[in-house]
Amino acid sequence: MTTQPTLTRTLKLPSLVLFGLAYLTPLIVLGIFGVIAEATGGASPSAYLVALVAMLFTAHSYGRMAITYPVAGSAYTYVRRSIDARVGFLVGWAILLDYLFLPMVIWLIGGSYLSAQFPAVPIGMWVVGFIVITTILNVLGIKVADKANYVLMAFQLLVIVFFVALSIGNIVSTSGAGGLASTEPFFNSTSSLATISAGAAIAAYSFLGFDAVTTLTEETIDPRKNMPRAIMLIALIGGGIFVAVSYITQLVHPGGVFDDAASAASSIALQIGGQLFGAVFLAGLVVAQFASGLAAQASASRLIFAMGRDSVLPKAVFGRLSAKYHTPVVNLVITGAVGLIAIFLDVATSTSFINFGAFTAFTLVNVSVIFHYVRQRRAGHRLNALSYVAVPLVGAIVCGYLLSQLDSNAITLGVSWLILGIIVLAVITRGFRTAPPEMASTEKATVEAAA
Repeated sequence: MTTQPTLTRTLKLPSLVLFGLAYLTPLIVLGIFGVIAEATGGASPSAYLVALVAMLFTAHSYGRMAITYPVAGSAYTYVRRSIDARVGFLVGWAILLDYLFLPMVIWLIGGSYLSAQFPAVPIGMWVVGFIVITTILNVLGIKVADKANYVLMAFQLLVIVFFVALSIGNIVSTSGAGGLASTEPFFNSTSSLATISAGAAIAAYSFLGFDAVTTLTEETIDPRKNMPRAIMLIALIGGGIFVAVSYITQLVHPGGVFDDAASAASSIALQIGGQLFGAVFLAGLVVAQFASGLAAQASASRLIFAMGRDSVLPKAVFGRLSAKYHTPVVNLVITGAVGLIAIFLDVATSTSFINFGAFTAFTLVNVSVIFHYVRQRRAGHRLNALSYVAVPLVGAIVCGYLLSQLDSNAITLGVSWLILGIIVLAVITRGFRTAPPEMASTEKATVEAAA
């Protein structure tokens, strides 16, 4: 009998944290700075603080689930096992919306910056260029190695460090050292709780992927201890970077009025560092967006393939690989086609589309921890009520509130998508009488995409 290969446990806590931070793409805080500053009335760091609080509560819940189910899981897996298979399916369906629209948002942000730099070229041309090149590379099976992710991470951090250093120099030269300390970026006459909440609903986009480290659960040494720590550290460190960078950038450009909010950071880079740094910043942002788009499209196509392979979606269409390239060509073309919608959207609305699925999943992961507590209590096992009830309850409430603050178009699309998911669920479960097929988790799909 041939023994099937298994994953080897070699990763320790530092490696997990590095992987998670690389997945977050720290440079995104500058990529959408103008959009958040505009939405909050010039209080972008407050928006990131609110989003960070929501993510910390949710990170805690992911940690509890990682302890309970120490496998490469996701919101889909946690909800399916803790609440119900049908609810788990709908969470997976909501996550699919994220995966379909995430490449679109990435391409739109990159296109916005290139369009601002080269205004003679319509943004639609840049978006189409991103889609065509990325799709061709993914069809051919080009994959980014983990080491390349770390190199990209180092490059992003280097650009951020230079950006912050030049910003500090600009502030000191114009306002003195005292200009570095101000409450204006957190709350001012043009901001309010409503605007900050709306900004936080957009800012949460920057945190997407903090839970992706669970893909490495089966390769982690002592995952019950290291995985929860890694998830929390990634959220804390990533959130700290987002708050600090947005604060400094808001000091350089007070308020939320821009000629073009979608590419505001590029203009600020020119202001603080001149043409040379402006070019370096643009190059860094575009490279980061391209690499992120490549991985996001690959992940989305693998998730759709997994759902097709497991007959959650029509297998004949979505569950097939190219005989020549061994890649899900049809699914890659579909995600590319969805990306074309970016031509008709702005960055704020498109990120809201992504966050609908994320907040739905995050809310239900928090709820799944409470369900797990109740089940364990009924089975005679005592768990800490603070850790398994109070904290996830707050997380669920905060995520639910931020969900309600999303763009009305995003809520309409998200609800429509969930209704379609209920119809699909009714069909594949014969009127909800049977459990849905076991659907591959998003994290597993991500692993397959990067393999």
